[in-house]
Amino acid sequence: MRKSLFARLLAVSALVAACSVAATAWLAVQTTSGAILQEQGQNLTADARIYHGLLGYAAAHPTWDGVDETVRDLARQSGRRITLTTEQRTPLADSAAAEKAAALPDQASAVVDPLSVDTALAAENAGPSGTPADRVDPRAVGPFRLPAAERTALRQIADRGVACLDESGIASDVVRTESGRPVIQVVGNDPERLAGTGCTTDALDKPTATEKKALKALNQLADACLKRQDRAGVHLKLDLSWGQTREPVPTAMPTEAPSEARRVAPGIAPEPAPSAPPSAVPTTVPGSSPSPAFGTGEDDRAIASCVGTARREQLSSYVASPALLFISDTGGTTVPGFDLSPANTARIAGAAALVLALTVGASVLVGARLVRPLRALTGAAQRMRDGEDTAPVLVTADNEIGRLATTFNDMSAHRARLEAQRKAMVSDVAHELRTPLSNIRGWLEAAQDGVADPDPSFIASLHEEAVQLQHIIDDLQDLAQADAGALRLRLEPVRIEELLGQVAAAHLARAETAGVGLTVRVSSAERPAPGLTADPVRLRQAVGNLVSNAVRHTPSGGTVTLHAYGSESGDAVLVDVADTGTGIPAEDLVHVFDRFWRGEKSRSRRTGGSGLGLAIVRKLAEAHGGSATAVSVPDEGSVFTLRLPADGAGAAVAPSAGPGQP
Repeated sequence: MRKSLFARLLAVSALVAACSVAATAWLAVQTTSGAILQEQGQNLTADARIYHGLLGYAAAHPTWDGVDETVRDLARQSGRRITLTTEQRTPLADSAAAEKAAALPDQASAVVDPLSVDTALAAENAGPSGTPADRVDPRAVGPFRLPAAERTALRQIADRGVACLDESGIASDVVRTESGRPVIQVVGNDPERLAGTGCTTDALDKPTATEKKALKALNQLADACLKRQDRAGVHLKLDLSWGQTREPVPTAMPTEAPSEARRVAPGIAPEPAPSAPPSAVPTTVPGSSPSPAFGTGEDDRAIASCVGTARREQLSSYVASPALLFISDTGGTTVPGFDLSPANTARIAGAAALVLALTVGASVLVGARLVRPLRALTGAAQRMRDGEDTAPVLVTADNEIGRLATTFNDMSAHRARLEAQRKAMVSDVAHELRTPLSNIRGWLEAAQDGVADPDPSFIASLHEEAVQLQHIIDDLQDLAQADAGALRLRLEPVRIEELLGQVAAAHLARAETAGVGLTVRVSSAERPAPGLTADPVRLRQAVGNLVSNAVRHTPSGGTVTLHAYGSESGDAVLVDVADTGTGIPAEDLVHVFDRFWRGEKSRSRRTGGSGLGLAIVRKLAEAHGGSATAVSVPDEGSVFTLRLPADGAGAAVAPSAGPGQP
């Protein structure tokens, strides 16, 4: 597989795809996670701001009438759709137009109830005083809200206290709480320094008439709750504490129990604790959660519970009823989509460009190595088409293209050999035909000029030359038919030893003239010749060509022997034509069956033949499904062997003769 071009291309493609998928997945996860976290944070902050704004409206108004403007303002600031409904889903306000509003989701985003604050949303965008422990919004002051006259009187007292502190070198300011009560906020936390100023605001510490009335009503509600539990009533202070001998002063810590150590001057609130946010503003005690002055036992927990219940009962007529809040995007979905930031867009574009560059680089590298040998093959094929000599294509690798180049080189060399053989054949055919034609023409011109008399010897000479021409033409026709697959055979059972006797008899006169002995050897009992089905005419032609060639190359006194026998496996008939002639050199033995080949190039047809006899022998043997081979030892002789399939061996031969065949 390491040498397979397909495997390499597949590996490169898989690697590029894996890198692309991994890079895309990593980038998508990182970008999406970051965008989702950012969007979630922004949505939570916006939701908390919307909730806080509507909670403040509900704390300050007994009904939801007129909330439409507040809803539209919050929707415009947040870019979200805000819908308020009653707990029975009766619409109260909707920032979306009625004809464009989508259906509300099954579950509300929050419940807006100033007497039961959602601590999760309130913590995201809490007011200046934070979230009360009893979940009552600190802006719900109800009957503790001071009228204008009381606010003005208390403000004058507070202004005098600030002026006194300023004269003592202590920076302070007046802060107004939700109920309208002013509180003096000082910078620093040095009780001894404040105690030494002599600044007093006793009138600022006392409850006003409005606060006394509200506090009395709250105390009655709390006592009624305690009485139902068989507990004694309590006396509530302005900060909703109980059990102290001295009325505590309003402080800036509504969620803590009053601390005597932090009240260093009447009507003055010290600087907020370091843990409080810098923007936190102290609020007055009314509206804060109840805190016991002493202990946290079972009695204190019961009192705190009753005070909280009393507060919610007292404030219920001053705040709006609970409402369902639905926050969604403008399309109506509760989870809005997000837009990629320029940084994330740039990261995506950069990763995509990197993956693209890697893909293009790998493709160019592999493609260049793939195309280079193909271009070389294309150029060599074009030169071959134009008839030019082509140099072998360089084989650089043992893969599909390398094997293609090797095959192309073999094909090119084979084509060159065939072209050389074709040219040699044309030259040999022209030479073979030229000699008898020149003789015939010479004799005829001599007779025409009166130089030669047309006597019987003259006619015999012309006939001999014409017979030679006929033999050459017949040989060429046999080879052409064999090459075209048109050489058909008339198959019939043949007794091979009888056929060899017929061939020997036909060539006996020529052998005797040459002084060569011609014999047929009988098969031995150990290896008798099996039955044979063949074309007797074509088989006599093949064996006759071998005998004629052997007699021609055997000197006087030599012998030519014909012998037929069976192969060791019994599936073939072997016919040997052995001579004791001059033999064939090893370098020439491989060419003896080539057309127009002669061992001695200077020999004429009269001494060396036309060079087609052995080529015809091989074609005739192959037509019978067999083969022709030769072995030779120089100066000792040669043996030519025909191997023909015996009956039952499954030889694939033509069953009948074609047109024009004998």
